[in-house]
Amino acid sequence: MATTAASPAPAPAPAPAPALAGGSGRPRQRRGPRRGRGGATGDTAQVPNAALTLRPASVAPVATPAPTPTSIAPRGNGNGRRGGYRGRGRGGQLMVNGQRAFGGQLTTATPREGSLAGDAHEFIPGQAHAPRSRGPPLRNMPRRMSKSQAPDIATRTHEDITNGQYECVICTNEVLPNSKVWSCKTCWSVLHLSCVKRWSKNEVSTHQQRAVENGELPPPRQWRCPGCNLPKSDLPNNYSCWCEKEIEPRSIAGLPPHSCGQSCSKRRVGSCPHPCELMCHAGPCPPCGHMGPSMSCFCGKEMTSRRCVETNYEKGWTCGQICGEDLPCGEHACERECHEGLCGSCDVEVESRCYCGMEKLGLKCSEREDEMESQSTEEKWIGSFNCGVECRRSFDCGNPNHFCEKACHVQDPKQAHCPLSPDVVTHCPCGKTRVKDLLPEPRLDCSAPIPHCQEKCQKLLGCGHLCEQKCHAGGCRPCLQTVLISCRCGRTTSNSLCHQGMEKPPQCPRICRSNLNCGRHECGERCCPGEKKASERQASKRKHRALNVPANGQEFEPEHICLRVCGRALKCGNHNCASLCHKGPCASCLEAVFEDISCACGRTVLQPPQPCGTTPPECRFDCTRRRNCGHPQIKHQCHEDTEDCPKCPFLVEKPCVCGKKTLKNQPCWFTEVRCGLPCNKKLRCGNHFCQKMCHRNGQCEDAASSCTQACGRKKTVCEHTCLDPCHAPYPCKETTPCQAKTFITCECQNQKQAIRCLASKSSPGNSEKTLDCNEECLRLQRNAKLAAALKIDPATHTDDHIPYDSKTLSFFSANQKFAQQYEREFRVFATDEKEKRLRFKPMQPYQRAFIHGLAEDFGLDSESQDPEPHRHVCIFKTPKFVSAPTKTLGQCVKILAVGQQEASISKPLVSSAEPWNAFLLSNPKFGITIDELYTDLKPEFATAGIDFEISFLPSGDVVLKALSTTSWLIKLDKELAAIKAPVAKKVTSLGLASSTTLCAVDSSLNVLRREDENAASGGWSQVAKGGALLRSIAQPTVGAKSSFTVLGSKRVKDMENKKKVEDAVDDWEVEADAT
Repeated sequence: MATTAASPAPAPAPAPAPALAGGSGRPRQRRGPRRGRGGATGDTAQVPNAALTLRPASVAPVATPAPTPTSIAPRGNGNGRRGGYRGRGRGGQLMVNGQRAFGGQLTTATPREGSLAGDAHEFIPGQAHAPRSRGPPLRNMPRRMSKSQAPDIATRTHEDITNGQYECVICTNEVLPNSKVWSCKTCWSVLHLSCVKRWSKNEVSTHQQRAVENGELPPPRQWRCPGCNLPKSDLPNNYSCWCEKEIEPRSIAGLPPHSCGQSCSKRRVGSCPHPCELMCHAGPCPPCGHMGPSMSCFCGKEMTSRRCVETNYEKGWTCGQICGEDLPCGEHACERECHEGLCGSCDVEVESRCYCGMEKLGLKCSEREDEMESQSTEEKWIGSFNCGVECRRSFDCGNPNHFCEKACHVQDPKQAHCPLSPDVVTHCPCGKTRVKDLLPEPRLDCSAPIPHCQEKCQKLLGCGHLCEQKCHAGGCRPCLQTVLISCRCGRTTSNSLCHQGMEKPPQCPRICRSNLNCGRHECGERCCPGEKKASERQASKRKHRALNVPANGQEFEPEHICLRVCGRALKCGNHNCASLCHKGPCASCLEAVFEDISCACGRTVLQPPQPCGTTPPECRFDCTRRRNCGHPQIKHQCHEDTEDCPKCPFLVEKPCVCGKKTLKNQPCWFTEVRCGLPCNKKLRCGNHFCQKMCHRNGQCEDAASSCTQACGRKKTVCEHTCLDPCHAPYPCKETTPCQAKTFITCECQNQKQAIRCLASKSSPGNSEKTLDCNEECLRLQRNAKLAAALKIDPATHTDDHIPYDSKTLSFFSANQKFAQQYEREFRVFATDEKEKRLRFKPMQPYQRAFIHGLAEDFGLDSESQDPEPHRHVCIFKTPKFVSAPTKTLGQCVKILAVGQQEASISKPLVSSAEPWNAFLLSNPKFGITIDELYTDLKPEFATAGIDFEISFLPSGDVVLKALSTTSWLIKLDKELAAIKAPVAKKVTSLGLASSTTLCAVDSSLNVLRREDENAASGGWSQVAKGGALLRSIAQPTVGAKSSFTVLGSKRVKDMENKKKVEDAVDDWEVEADAT
């Protein structure tokens, strides 16, 4: 809270207007900043006359000289600010800070009307007197008094209440001098009486209502002071002065607010015998300054008198001398220094002897028992303790078997009389028959046996029955009569021996399921004594019999009172409920926080005391934490440490977790940056590489277990790879038949069949099996011989022919190094007559597709074998194979480039008459998609029964190619020409493209012919115009096969099937079974 500096010599502010009577008054519209109770947070205005200011209650007033004229403030108009008296008290006296200011009032610098002044008008006899103009009236500028900074609580409280600076912590309104107040005797907080009454009643009623709802006894009427959070038992009822001598005190001018003016007379803290001598005041009484009474030390050897504040009335004082008091034993004196309380027991060690004289020990004087004199026939001693050993002193009979069996006791000089002597034993053990009636001759000594009569003992047992045994010596046996005995719960009775019920009541196996008084646990005790009462109580509840409730209000049985500790977490979150297990929610935490509770930045603080569990306040300032990355912080509100700051949005370069790449434009907060590439580190097996994507070091596939990849090594019994889990460094077992797919062919290799290999170390499997040649094989052999007889050389017909498919040439252009490497392997395999099969290493799917296409161009058969990642391609020589193409892929690419260049320079005179098979859309709409075009134009194509596919050319134009077989080209040409008009209309109306043109395209989407080409650019029209005859350049037919490759009845359908690339299947066994 900001403080205001006092001016050098300010005039006292005019006294504030009185507040409304009763309570805390009504709040004003303009209020200053909230201030705490009685605390000094600002500077107090300096008043030149110290006698007029409020003095501490513990300081007596000091006489001061008369004030100078400049120290007297001008008389106020009686109107002041809130929270104080009016400018004048009773009798019109001037009031300053709640006290009367004696003395007159000096004149001001402004002259009164009619007085002498330099600016007065000239006096002319006979004329009216002109009044002098008066200056503007002086205005008393009110100034708000600052908080008191007095050294003691009483003076601060008086001054703040007088100046309207003291606030009630409940309603936060000012506590005024005429308000009815209540003061806490612990923290000395001053509150409005009406506020604290309402506070105490609400808190007490809340606890009582909660107790009634939970079915518990109402708690004692206690409430907590809002200032110190400590429990109070007395409810505030009356408004009294500070010393509580006067009820409803009146405000008296010149006295502190709410003071009766009498002496305080309250007892001071401690055992001070002097009451407080100050005037009735707020806060605690000051320390006593009188001399205390003379007090002796603990031992009473010295006397002293000190000031009351220095005297410890409760504990006393010590002189430091040896105590010397007699100890309780009466033999020794206390050797401790002067001490408080009794001297205690005597710890001097004394040699002692037991009563029976059999043991001697060194015991402390205080541990000895009563001293008694013992005497034997030989010696005499003083016994002081019982050793507990059996006496074993012989009786006067002299029989060695008869001796004293008592524990250690005082010894007599004369031996004890034997209890078995004839003069002692006169009756049988049961006491019914005399011994002389049972024996023919009397007993001579104590060793003679004692006879037993034949009658029943008939002694009364503890159960109330009589002993049924015959006369016997010693104690009676337990009662053996059979009686009905009830168990502890009283629900089961059984016939049992009487003594069993006396020793311990039997227990039935019934488990008590009654709920305890907490409502959370059940009894669970076996044969519970209170189960029957619990059943009756529950039955009375169901029948609403309120009269059956005990008069003391104790509803539950003693056996069903839960004695466990509640232990549930309180709302504060820091403590657990320490009360016994109970119903309903736990009470509020009784702890309080007496430290400042601040936000994370420390700029928003809650002042103590605060209830336990109070969360830090919400801070409206910006967060001041610095990022570890060094980037500037994003503007956001202050928060606790449990909440993270917003993530750093800056983009930086970060290495991936595997360390192979450094990725750009990565968020700064991102810690797991991954490049997405496989690890490819060699595993511990030595045969495989880690296939996991980018990961941290030490997290490869074999980090937690051994390598789980397939072995992949080539078997020794066949050409396939081992598919068992990695078993390095041990060799492959090869004991089970190989389940890989293989092919068997006929001798001419025209036929082939897919079967399982089934090779193992014990059997060669199907690798040596062959098929028999059929009639087709013989026909192909005849055709080959015919070609040799006619001396037909295919090379003479392929000068301008390209024997490769367009896809193969496109792949060669994009991957020239890879394509040349495998083309060389193909040519080496083709020239070697002994080789019939060639296997390539595993590769990617698009590379395998190139191998399949190249094998078809060479006239070879190809198959993909084994699943991923070991899938590879095998090629085979069949009778279809004649020789390798004479032109390489590089030569064909050059020929294709030259042909396209010549075709672009000169156009043929006569059209190639290529039939229409597509529409060409020029300048299509920006952002148009294939799905939109297909949806819009499908109805027009559907009328002709034609399906189509859509492709985008590199120039940006769109080709709508019709899908049909070659045998229907002429019909397709006519159908496309028939639907051109509706298609063009639909394209123009929807704005799909600028124009629609019929065209002819090849399989590589090369436009061979367009409808909008100039018809007069060739043919007879060109000749009539005198133009030079241009030789028509044959259109390149990439991928077309020479007619001399295979002679005979090769059909068009077979030629098209050869162009298709075989798709690699995942499950070759299913495919083989299907074939």
